[in-house]
Amino acid sequence: MTVDYVPGLAGVPATRSKIGLIDGKVGMLSYRGYPVEQLAEHSSFEETAFLLLKGHLPSQTELDVFVASLRSHRRLKFRIIELIKTMPEGGHPMDALAATMSAVGMFYAPGIMDNEEARWGAAIRILTKAPTMVAAFHRIRNGDEPVTPRDDLGHAANFLYMLTEKEPDPLVARVMEVAFILHAEHGMNASTFAARVTGSTLADPYAVISSAIATLAGPLHGGANEDVLAMLRAIPGGLAGVDAFAEESVNAKRKISGFGHRVYKVKDPRASILQSLAVKLFDRFGATDIYDVACKLEEIVAKHLGPKGIYPNVDFYSGIVYEKMNIPSDVFTPIFAIARTAGWLSHWLEQLENNRIFRPSQIYEGDRDLKYKPIADRS
Repeated sequence: MTVDYVPGLAGVPATRSKIGLIDGKVGMLSYRGYPVEQLAEHSSFEETAFLLLKGHLPSQTELDVFVASLRSHRRLKFRIIELIKTMPEGGHPMDALAATMSAVGMFYAPGIMDNEEARWGAAIRILTKAPTMVAAFHRIRNGDEPVTPRDDLGHAANFLYMLTEKEPDPLVARVMEVAFILHAEHGMNASTFAARVTGSTLADPYAVISSAIATLAGPLHGGANEDVLAMLRAIPGGLAGVDAFAEESVNAKRKISGFGHRVYKVKDPRASILQSLAVKLFDRFGATDIYDVACKLEEIVAKHLGPKGIYPNVDFYSGIVYEKMNIPSDVFTPIFAIARTAGWLSHWLEQLENNRIFRPSQIYEGDRDLKYKPIADRS
């Protein structure tokens, strides 16, 4: 039987899921049936995480219990802090997060997979410790002691507090929360697929999330948001040079960071929301020149590549938002990971409901029937 090869498994269903739905033709994204625009406007990250993990919006009692559980597990064991202190100061925070997540699992390994209660406990610890790991590495690499989490702050506000040791402005905290919501889930992307493949082997959930983090770190996945800022700043002449830069890039068929998506053929709905968040920050704290460059570039690229379905994706405006919040560029992708942990864990739990280990086939194109020669006879 002849089997067609599909590069990158594009369009090939890998599982059945009730978690996230994307319609790339109309720019629609929903979590468990709820449009992401509604969640971004009305929900909290904790409520959205509960929705993803449990499959329904919580009652007030359910949400209160969930939030209390999250806040009680934010702290890291001192040995994990000591481990982070041994990591190279110049290392990337995503590598630190992947390594630390895997190490944390060693403290909780026995019995994690035994029952639903144990798996839920692991999900709580992973979801709530990830921001503490990122903030701790950032502080330590700059010669500062990690900041103890505050139990009176929400998920997003506490993360910003641990980064700076300052309680964030309410608007900044809300923008961070919406960014977390927007990045929490996105169907069967590369990192989610990695999580489900690893989970299908019945590996412990810390290994599952570590593998997903490592996958997200790649520049073709989560790492693109850092590249966008670098690209915008490198445009010769700034705003005046955007036309020439865009024309040259399009004519040379050179990839323009932050544009295009394997699924969306219109503007990524998350990009539109992030753009509106940027405007809110500018109204409060002053505009950023690079935003004008970005808007101009979007306008010109849309004229050239819009008919081909190439528009801004989630990475295009996220870096501009984070930079305005004084977040270092190499922490952009860890923010993505902190948020996406909710989606990864949801897919891990769903995978275990009717698990079968992933074992795809391949199309072999190598040599056949070769005869072994002793090393003395090889030329």
